[in-house]
Amino acid sequence: MSEPGGVAADQLRAFVERVERLEEEKKVISDDIKDVYAEAKGNGFDVKILRKVVSLRKKQPHEREEEEAVLDLYLHALGMAGPAEG
Repeated sequence: MSEPGGVAADQLRAFVERVERLEEEKKVISDDIKDVYAEAKGNGFDVKILRKVVSLRKKQPHEREEEEAVLDLYLHALGMAGPAEG
């Protein structure tokens, strides 16, 4: 069912409505995640560190090792790291 300009209005409406439903689901999930972090904080956990742990768990071990090596290099270059091990 084509409309002027070659746009299928029913199909377009269906896509828009699907995106709107998914956006609403995303908001609900985001709120749930906030609730979990608030619960963790209420139980004495450091939410900033907890978020970092979640982020690190998403990465492959070689990605984490590479990031840590570059961070260490930068910290040493800025004089922010302890004495070099050796």
